[in-house]
Amino acid sequence: MQSKMEKKPTLLGEKAGKSSCCIFRVPQSLVEINEKAYHPRIVSIGPYHHGSKGLKMIEEHKWRFLRSLFDGNSDPWGNIGLCFQAVASLEADIRECYSETNRFTSQELVEMMVLDGCFVIELVRKVVKLVPIDPEDPIFKMDWILPFVMRDLLKLENQIPFFVLEKLYEISVPDPSPRYSLPILILQFFSFSLERPGKVRNNERSFDGKHLLDLVRESFRPQLREQQPTARDKAKRHLQFIQPAKKLDRAGIKFETRKRSNSCFLDVKFSNGVLKIPPLRMDDFITCFILNCVAFEQCYGHCEKFVTDYATFMGCLINNPSDAGFLSDHKIIENYYGTYEEVTRFFDKVGKDVAFDLGKSYLSQLIKDVNEYYWNDWHVRWASFKHTYFDTPWSFMSALAALILLILTMIQSFLAYYAYRHPPKPS
Repeated sequence: MQSKMEKKPTLLGEKAGKSSCCIFRVPQSLVEINEKAYHPRIVSIGPYHHGSKGLKMIEEHKWRFLRSLFDGNSDPWGNIGLCFQAVASLEADIRECYSETNRFTSQELVEMMVLDGCFVIELVRKVVKLVPIDPEDPIFKMDWILPFVMRDLLKLENQIPFFVLEKLYEISVPDPSPRYSLPILILQFFSFSLERPGKVRNNERSFDGKHLLDLVRESFRPQLREQQPTARDKAKRHLQFIQPAKKLDRAGIKFETRKRSNSCFLDVKFSNGVLKIPPLRMDDFITCFILNCVAFEQCYGHCEKFVTDYATFMGCLINNPSDAGFLSDHKIIENYYGTYEEVTRFFDKVGKDVAFDLGKSYLSQLIKDVNEYYWNDWHVRWASFKHTYFDTPWSFMSALAALILLILTMIQSFLAYYAYRHPPKPS
């Protein structure tokens, strides 16, 4: 009995709620919905999937990338030794970053961090062309490998602490210019698969993150700030979820694509009855990124939930395939993902079993304004009138013909009444 009472949890450590703990196993309720989105397919980074049978192909190349990273150094083996010493000194901090107590010894953990971290750094340097690539290197020669590697590097269970990467970069690339700081290089690396806003490219060094996924997530931080609702707002229906896109359209709300030159796909705006939404390029990469960001925000209680907010918002807009088609027609969704049914299913799944606080959402004020407009009877009646009589050229022509006939009838009635009241005088 005493041994059981003294036993400490291992699957969710006692310190998993601390701000230092930022790398988690994805909850089983999310994994069951889309396992492929959360588990690495080709490369393991960190302890959670280390040694998995299906991930050994890239594992065999990590020592090669380690040697390549230090080839240009005057004392490569001495610097590699420094990497092991530096990471060993960070072991306690590294273990605190993982919610699940790992089974690895100190030596195994340090070697894993050095190998995985140096692999990431050298891969980034090669892709952004800081160092030359061997034209016969299979990782770059075979077209299918690199996209899978990039996707795996943004999976929540496949992370190592960013401070480990920074320490290894500091040793392997001494005195880099500000243009080549590690956050800048990493964001440039992922720009090949994720289209980021111009504001990020102009101010990349200000971004920070707990790991690669969090760093890239932070680079998409929306411009809108969270607005807390008042007690009066909470008592009203304005904080209901937003209506589907086609219902909003029938109520007179217009949809427009917001240009993305200096904004990201999260920067949604509403004013004067117009909902402006930046285009979202729906493909396997962005959907995997969104799912893992939502999983991170659900697990890490010390960050803002802006990707969850956006995913829930889009899930409300897309209630069925016709809503997805409507947004695609308005160039808000660029569909490279599949059918409209698959797009609808994605946003339905991303919101399942997800804790969401509408009152704390960065979109709460926007949703309130949209709902106010939607529930305004005058807007609804005017929109219904336009939809009935002006939606198609034929309905417009019919309405116009009816109006002309009504006017002619009124003129005829007026002339008949005038002739009755003012009969012509006999000559």
